[in-house]
Amino acid sequence: MRIGILGAGVAGLTAANTLTKAGHQIVVYEAAPQAGGLAAGFKDERWDWPLEKFYHHIFETDAAILALAKDIGYADRTFFRSQITAQWWNGRGYNLNGALPVMRFPALPVVDRVRLGLSVAYLKYGIRDWRPLEQTTAAEWTRRVMGDRVYNVFIEPLIEGKFGPYADEVNMAWLWARFKARSFKLGYFVGGFQGFVDQLLATVRRRGATVELAAPVDALRPVAAGGWEIHATGAAQAFDRVIVTGSPGLLSRLVPQLPDSYLGQVKSLRSMGAVVMTLALTRPLTGGLYWVNMPKGEFPFLALVEHTNFIERERYGGDHLVYLGDYLDPSHEYFRLSQDELLDRFLPSLKKVNPAFDRSWLRAAWLHREPYAQPIVTVNHSRHIPPLATPLPGLYWASMSQVYPWDRGTNFAVEIGERVAREVMTVTSPQGVAVTATRPG
Repeated sequence: MRIGILGAGVAGLTAANTLTKAGHQIVVYEAAPQAGGLAAGFKDERWDWPLEKFYHHIFETDAAILALAKDIGYADRTFFRSQITAQWWNGRGYNLNGALPVMRFPALPVVDRVRLGLSVAYLKYGIRDWRPLEQTTAAEWTRRVMGDRVYNVFIEPLIEGKFGPYADEVNMAWLWARFKARSFKLGYFVGGFQGFVDQLLATVRRRGATVELAAPVDALRPVAAGGWEIHATGAAQAFDRVIVTGSPGLLSRLVPQLPDSYLGQVKSLRSMGAVVMTLALTRPLTGGLYWVNMPKGEFPFLALVEHTNFIERERYGGDHLVYLGDYLDPSHEYFRLSQDELLDRFLPSLKKVNPAFDRSWLRAAWLHREPYAQPIVTVNHSRHIPPLATPLPGLYWASMSQVYPWDRGTNFAVEIGERVAREVMTVTSPQGVAVTATRPG
């Protein structure tokens, strides 16, 4: 088959990789000048490695992306390291990376620390079926099982930081998935995630796919005889199948003729956006902490990530790189304020982290924003997720809104890319049997 794919993020390129290996003819269209989507990087002239626009890492449990790295020859450039993930409390960051550090967390009495540890262990190792958990909110379940103090000190800041005013609506399956899928060691790639994406891009091209960068798609039109036309960069090409990877808004705009039943599901999906300021400092900020969850009432951002406490700063010309990030409703003023205006909001709070901090430490700053970054998952969310195959023959949609119950991330982008590729290749024979379409003959 001749298959068009919209989006050269990790999901789109993974689908292209799977389909080219099966012998199909693939053309990928990407609006941006580089591949990678939310995992894409940027590079200062002083740096050897590019840096992600939005902070990224992988976990030891991320089987899909690790298998893909092996497939494309990048396994030997994948590594895992210990680091310090902390919770800010009472004027300092407390290490929570492991059972013993959690048991020492002074914000909770000993009995609550034990209750928290046992509850997390139960979620991680004792529950395999997430479906009953989505019938209640994370707030209700954790208050009942872990207690009000654990919820107020530990769980609520985690959920509220991600979902803001929607925190009380988030279902428990989402929180289960966060504990289930995570490892204490974190992984990264030589050359950053952009290095991994560039290798994936080179691989799919070598295997026969065409990938058009800086090629936004203007329209998708069904063909009367079957199939679809993709209109991009002033030209139209015909395809047997089309996969759209991207936001609900993109699909709604390109294919408004989708049946109301499906389009209604798409439009009902809500998400938070991401605003991330990256700072290049001349001095270290946190004293060795990598990731610090910040209380939203005290700081103007959700997360402080000192990347160069995880990856050596020699890769970045000696800079100490710090992310200041937040998940916000796309209508939030942070999506409108200029970089200088946001710096004026963010920088004063860094003196709370390090009293010696001075604005003269700032060598450079970069601001990146994305309105579609974190799907909001409410009670019984699985009932509202549109299937990958749309009601229009030959048209498929694969997005981070459909990786549920897992949280969005590169590993699950790989999984959904592989899943949609398998669906595209599965056809029904005249006898009603599902078969896989691979190389002709």
